Amino acid sequence: MRAIRQHGPDVAMDDIAAEAGVSKPILYRHFLDKGDLYMAVSETATEQLRAVLLSGLSSEVDPRTLLRLVIEAYLTFIEREPELYRFVVRRSFTDRPLPRDPVTTNAALIAGALATIFADQLRSLGLDPGGAQTWAHAGVGMVQAAGDWWLQDRTLSREQLRDYLLTMAWGALDAILNSS
Repeated sequence: MRAIRQHGPDVAMDDIAAEAGVSKPILYRHFLDKGDLYMAVSETATEQLRAVLLSGLSSEVDPRTLLRLVIEAYLTFIEREPELYRFVVRRSFTDRPLPRDPVTTNAALIAGALATIFADQLRSLGLDPGGAQTWAHAGVGMVQAAGDWWLQDRTLSREQLRDYLLTMAWGALDAILNSS
């Protein structure tokens, strides 16, 4: 992960081995191939992101605050770890099909946690929770896509992007909460 932070998402195996203080053959004793190394790094990075995001999730927090916390945590994480984030989401390091996609898995887990909270809140208001999964997956996708763009473009501050995303996400969620 240090080599990725230093050399970027297109890091070479030689750079990774050098950063680890070992030769490439030694590195390949620990990882079957580039795909195996990609999966190990990706799983570690997505676990870190998931820990940050899930730690702030609670049905005790009002929905707008919950959205703000999740969006802020995500944007702060990718801003702090841009090269690691790019390495994971580009999926270009591996040279073979992988058994699972850590990015999709992570997004599904976060969306599932959000959906559970939203569904509970909708039920508590006597509303149909049927759209909670749809809303949560759409919201996670929106924030992820905007975050990808923002890391490249940076025409907005993190706070401005957070506030725009919060306005869009809250608009959708508020419409659901106020439907009858």
